[in-house]
Amino acid sequence: MSNYKIILSGGGTGGHIYPAIAIANELKSRFPDAEFLFVGALDRMEMEKVPQAGYNIEGLWISGIQRKLTLKNLMFPLKLIVSLLRARKIIKVFKPDVAIGTGGFASGPLLNMAISQGIPSLIQEQNSYPGITNKLLGKKVDKICVAYDGLDRFFPKAKLIKTGNPIRQDLLQIDNKTIEAKDVFSQKHGKYTLLVLGGSLGARRINELIEKELEFFQSQNVQVIWQCGKLYYDQYKKYNRTDDIQVHAFINNMDFAYAASDFIISRAGASSVSELCVVGKPVIFIPSPNVAEDHQTKNAMAIVNKDAALLINENDLDIDFENRFSQLIASTQRQQQLGENIGKLALANATKDIADEVEKLLRKKKKELL
Repeated sequence: MSNYKIILSGGGTGGHIYPAIAIANELKSRFPDAEFLFVGALDRMEMEKVPQAGYNIEGLWISGIQRKLTLKNLMFPLKLIVSLLRARKIIKVFKPDVAIGTGGFASGPLLNMAISQGIPSLIQEQNSYPGITNKLLGKKVDKICVAYDGLDRFFPKAKLIKTGNPIRQDLLQIDNKTIEAKDVFSQKHGKYTLLVLGGSLGARRINELIEKELEFFQSQNVQVIWQCGKLYYDQYKKYNRTDDIQVHAFINNMDFAYAASDFIISRAGASSVSELCVVGKPVIFIPSPNVAEDHQTKNAMAIVNKDAALLINENDLDIDFENRFSQLIASTQRQQQLGENIGKLALANATKDIADEVEKLLRKKKKELL
């Protein structure tokens, strides 16, 4: 019997949605007859991205708690009750064999209801510092797949499995694409290439930095592939000069972008950090200070503490950036060291390892039913 029913919940940001889709794709390849259902938060990006990936999704009327007293916070208890009742109904109708949560608002009500119905459950925590939803669920679920060491501070140790975060599989073979990738991005072969990543929407402070430093990069013989994000593209496209600066709203062929680059400047979202470990190139992290519980700084520090990347806080960019970038460019030994160290932290089989844990839960349930 492989016609399992698998329910997944995760959303709010790409960092929660794409791991859930990657896990579903891996399970689908193992169980082609399985039925899948996603549960997300109404009006969030999962309601668009999940159907694009070919899966059905149901929406819950749920949102997070704001940090200050607002009308939205007063609505939260009502939204939670409505979402719990809706989640219970979804589970009753769909009758899943396993429930998987990857974080985000909707996974709280869904997983809670699944657990109360005795459905085997697993959560995947992408960050080095868990969000509220997963911290609460950790006490109740059967398994917790994590990407970093030291998470037994937040979760029961017996449930933890270090798997890493699901990543795009095309990143596993970038080493032999460098020459082709430089050509795809019209990069000169005798020059260093810097890849700048601020996330799909863009990062205002990183974009301001790159604009300010364009002449500095030219003085260092560095060409730039600058993914500024769709919110900022109109503002920065005027710098699009194919010889040394390319501005992109979004980059679809990330495997080639990584392969063409010698250095990378990036935010420190969990999925980005996991990808950059697999890519194995020198990275300067500029964490976003605007995320819950300062996740990004904690994610970046987990890498920096192993001498595997550099970190510059937004507040220090004007003072530190040119100095630290010049030092990095000047030392091929340091570049090699950072690239090797971050590569050692890669967990390239995460998706398969998480799916293995889901499969164990399914088999255990099947045995109990026999």
